[in-house]
This record gives sequence, C-alpha cells and structure tokens, in this order.
Amino acid sequence: MKRILITGGAGFIGSHLCERLLNEGSDVICLDNYFTGSKTNIAHLFANPYFELVRHDVTSPFYAEVDEIYNLACPASPVHYQYNPIKTIKTSVMGAINMLGLAKRLKAKILQASTSEVYGDPDIHPQPESYWGNVNPVGIRSCYDEGKRCAETLFMDYHRQNNVRIKIIRIFNTYGPRMHPNDGRVVSNFIVQALQNKDISIYGNGQQTRSFQYVDDLVEGMVRMMRTDDNTIGPINIGNPNEFTILELAEKIMELTGSKSKLVFKPLPQDDPTQRQPDIAKAKEALGNWTPVIQLEKGLNKTIDYFKKLLL
Repeated sequence: MKRILITGGAGFIGSHLCERLLNEGSDVICLDNYFTGSKTNIAHLFANPYFELVRHDVTSPFYAEVDEIYNLACPASPVHYQYNPIKTIKTSVMGAINMLGLAKRLKAKILQASTSEVYGDPDIHPQPESYWGNVNPVGIRSCYDEGKRCAETLFMDYHRQNNVRIKIIRIFNTYGPRMHPNDGRVVSNFIVQALQNKDISIYGNGQQTRSFQYVDDLVEGMVRMMRTDDNTIGPINIGNPNEFTILELAEKIMELTGSKSKLVFKPLPQDDPTQRQPDIAKAKEALGNWTPVIQLEKGLNKTIDYFKKLLL
C-alpha cells in the first residue's frame, strides 16, 4: 500500500484525486488550510480508515513518511488568488520548496500541479510545452502566473542538483462537481447565474477561447503521469484540445439549464488571455495514449446537476 500526500487535497481537484487514490487502495494524507478547499468536499471520505486529514499551510514545513507527493496547494481562480497576491506567490514558491525538501529527504516521487497560465496571453496557438510563454511579470495575475513558473524552476533545479524524482504537469481549464460556486471561474459563474436566471456576465466580446477539461480526465492524466518512469519529468500539458468561445459556452449552458438569463457584456480584465488551447501530443505519447474522454455537453450536465443540488 502506497502512502500518498496530497497538498490542497480538500480543494476541487484535490478531493477528486483523494477519492481516486483511496479507491485504488492507497493510504492518503490530505493536507489543506481551507482557504479555498472545504471539508464538505471530502466529508464522504472520513469513514475510510486509510484517509487522514491534516489542517496545514504549505508555506510551513510538513513532515510525514510518504512514497508520493501531489503538490496541488494554491488558489487557482482569479477571485481567490488576487484576494491576497502575496500569500498566493508564497504558497506557490514556499510550498514548492517545503514539499521538494520533503521529497528529497524521503526519496519520494513528487508531482507539481502547474498551470496553462505559465503561457500567459500566448502568441503561439495551440500551446506546446516548448513555448516559453508571454507573461506580464507585474500585472494583477502575476502572483499566480509567476508563482507557478517559479515553482517549475524549483522543481527542475531540485531534480538537476539533488536528483529529486519530479513530475510537472500543466493543467488547462478544468471543471466539474465540487467547484466553488463563487470562485469567479467561467464555468461555475455561468452555471450559477443560469440556474438563478440572473444576467450572465461576458467579459469582453465573448470571442476569446478556452478549452474545457472535465475533472475525471485530469485526474486520470495526473495518476498516469505519477506512474511514468523517472525519465519522464515533463512539463506535460493536461487539457482538452477542443476549443470553444466564451460566448459558445454561455449559450450551451443556457440551453442545458433552460435558463431565462440574458447575456450582459462587461470590460475585459487586465491580461485576460485571448486564446487557450493545449497541444497534448506529449501527453498522448508519454501517458499511454491518454486523451480526454468526457466531452463538454456530458461534463456540463454532470456539473449542472451538482450545482442544482448545492443551490437547493
């Protein structure tokens, strides 16, 4: 039985990963400070004797004997990471240092949940892992973008200098049950507004594009990445390459919810990317022909059902 540490394990993605690894027979330690995570996301796991929940902030060192570490801890939506930008960058950088130090001591494998935000507002489309990005280092999104970029640097340097067994994935837009209803992300925003028949806020003209990945596909990619041999370190894009405009997403959600909402156009926030689409050729090659299997309509229906129950 593997002992696995998941930082940010009570969050949207972390809770699904905890569930998956427990179902496979692993012993899971879930670490979270509940800034954006929630005990309700993992309450159904409390009865499992191989699940352990620890309230802890990764900016402070943590000690435990584990075989693998998934480092997910960091607020990931603009509303949350801009609320306290200094805390955000400390979580990315100090969290990476503390978890890499633990992995080094234990000779454990460690996976960094990086982000497509490292590409910034890309001028190459779709984005391959070889692209270095177009990031504003002094903007309102920089605390997250540059924090994650620095974390990738730390992972590579711990690997080169100390032979730490690392894995880096870059996660593209992900959605599904257990998203926070007020996290400001486009899928949760639109679904909540549509279910309440409120105006749906479109920032800019709605022609900017995103590629939406259902959470189960992401978790499958993460688990496969952790199981690759030590020569596969990444970074590797994990995302759904099917691209949609924000306007198309809003219209699809209105259709699926039967909403009476109206579309309202608002100014585009600073540094909001105009395009975002992963090149997943590397993932297909390295992760046993991994590819997303849950497409947008099916995934949206599952997510809408979750929010219906939550709002009621």
